[in-house]
Amino acid sequence: MQRKSEDAVVVLDFETTGLSPHYGDRAIEIGAVLVEEGVIVDRYQRLMNPGFRISPFIEGYTGITNKMLKGQPCCEEVMADFSEFIAGRNIVAHNASFDRRFLDFELKRANRSYQGASCCTLLVSRRVYQDAPNHKLQTLVSFAGIPQSGKFHRALADAEMTAQLWLSMIDWIRQHYGIPLISFRQLNELSRIDRLYVHRYLTALAEEQPEIQSPPL
Repeated sequence: MQRKSEDAVVVLDFETTGLSPHYGDRAIEIGAVLVEEGVIVDRYQRLMNPGFRISPFIEGYTGITNKMLKGQPCCEEVMADFSEFIAGRNIVAHNASFDRRFLDFELKRANRSYQGASCCTLLVSRRVYQDAPNHKLQTLVSFAGIPQSGKFHRALADAEMTAQLWLSMIDWIRQHYGIPLISFRQLNELSRIDRLYVHRYLTALAEEQPEIQSPPL
């Protein structure tokens, strides 16, 4: 049975000390929401101490201060706990390659692993919302008419708004192409095809959909 794409998806976001764990950067906050049947049914948010002071730039960018991180659990402790939250789920993130790098790195340090697939709302939005001025999360939230749920660049707020963007794009596809069911795998495929072929791809998916029979009178 085909599963709805918004069922059992964990949408996550990291705040970090920099751009890459390969240059010594660490996570300082994880925020995630569990989306089932188009509704956020659970949330996860933790600060974590990277083991060193974060820069004034990161403090200003995220609003997370060294004072806030003092006394917080280490990354390994938080990520070991978070591994239970995402177990068995596909994940979604905005600029997912960034978050996936930190997810894999921090889970490895915690002696945990994640085998699920990930899908990038940034890449999907470039196919679905081609008229958007740009494809930053803040711009897309405004473009799609999504209510702002907290401060940008805090992990849980960004995860919640990314989840609403994910659902907004699914609804757009349904409305414009009459596709009642679109799988996570199909959205992942959509994120990788040339934007010139988006209409062809979605039209083909619509033609593959089974007809919904009306109940007898």
